[in-house]
Amino acid sequence: MKISFENPDKINGLLTITLEKEDYQPEVDKTLKDYRKKANIPGFRVGQAPMGMIKRQFGTSVKVDTVNKLLGEQLYGYIRENKIQMLGEPLPSDKQTPQDFEGDGQLEFIFDIAVAPEIKAALTGRDKIDYYHISVDDKLVDQQVEMYQQRSGHYDKVENYDAEQRDLLKGDLRELDEQGNVKEDGITVADAVLMPQYIKVDEQKALFDGAKLGDIITWNPTKAYPESDIEVSSLLKIEKDAVKEHTGDFTFQITEISRFVKAEVDQKLFDQVYGEGAVKDEKEFRQRISETISTQLQSDSDYKFLLDVRAHLEKKAGDVQFPEALLKRVMLNNNKDKGEKFVEDNFEGSIRELKWHLIKEQLVAANNIKVEDADLKQVAKETARAQFAQYGMANVPEEYLESYANDMLKKRENVDSLVDRAVDVKLTEVLKTVVKLNEKTVSLEDFQKMLQEK
Repeated sequence: MKISFENPDKINGLLTITLEKEDYQPEVDKTLKDYRKKANIPGFRVGQAPMGMIKRQFGTSVKVDTVNKLLGEQLYGYIRENKIQMLGEPLPSDKQTPQDFEGDGQLEFIFDIAVAPEIKAALTGRDKIDYYHISVDDKLVDQQVEMYQQRSGHYDKVENYDAEQRDLLKGDLRELDEQGNVKEDGITVADAVLMPQYIKVDEQKALFDGAKLGDIITWNPTKAYPESDIEVSSLLKIEKDAVKEHTGDFTFQITEISRFVKAEVDQKLFDQVYGEGAVKDEKEFRQRISETISTQLQSDSDYKFLLDVRAHLEKKAGDVQFPEALLKRVMLNNNKDKGEKFVEDNFEGSIRELKWHLIKEQLVAANNIKVEDADLKQVAKETARAQFAQYGMANVPEEYLESYANDMLKKRENVDSLVDRAVDVKLTEVLKTVVKLNEKTVSLEDFQKMLQEK
């Protein structure tokens, strides 16, 4: 067996494996003997068929399988032992000629290998990177207090409808005929729920202005919600396709008016958000909210910092030559169902991500970043905590976070993204101690504008 590797331009590799008969034949003979022991061929007892017949029937396919297995072992073994940083998978070269698997001669296989270019991506204290601290002002705290008030609010029964208060109406719907009378065998819906402020047409919406408990409003659902058969069908409790058969007027007799009332900023709200007795007054409540927001915003600051590290190092690395023609083949091979247009449309972005991937690999190795099980568990818990926070749940018990984290880690599709996140978290913390931080304080609004400019 002979293996050679040519890499004259450092990025386009050509790997050739030459197999002699003695490299694969012993394994072929062994496999054929095993076939003979188990072969059930008419006219012969099991295991007694002539070897010549076995070779004629199975010889070529066994040889192909044996050679392919040997090729894989030798190919990846050579790449691993010689520390070739391969991009994607090896592809059969255009220089490959058809091989004669029927004969006993030499077999030669040629592969194109996309090799990662050499990139220098070191960081030291001489590298200056911006780090943005996002200020938590009263406006942000007010917004969070408002959100908690909304989530903990309730509905009170009232006598008069007020559009400004986003009142909810409950009542009985009855379909009318062309003369304005209740239609015989028409649609009737008891306790239908309606929020007039969401009616699309102002003329129909205005019919409910100043309504009182017990009033009967004559209106037209299909005119109120034009081009929205789903809303009409849901309100009338009918199939969507049946809406076109009920385009006339309806009456709506109001049986109940409910008005949403935000929760008071009091001890009850404090206990609901942070647990009983954890917060004693509004000042402490706002302080806790401020601290929670600050913690959440730090992850945004870290994310921006890593983006700036990326931009700094990509600029520092300069133009990097990739084996583009070969990488396009690799990309097409991995996306056969999407075709060449997909490759052309996405290739430039793919190269940008590949460049950053190679830079990040160097940073991870240089700073000895390793992700342990405990790191994955912590990232999973923080992810769960953030998800709960989106629903206003700021004081989730540790056992719930632990349970959700365990569930996430059981799913393979989650683990890869959690590993990437854990690497970013650990790398960010290390790099903040390596480079010189140019620390700045900005408002959330200005910070978000900077992210949008990326």
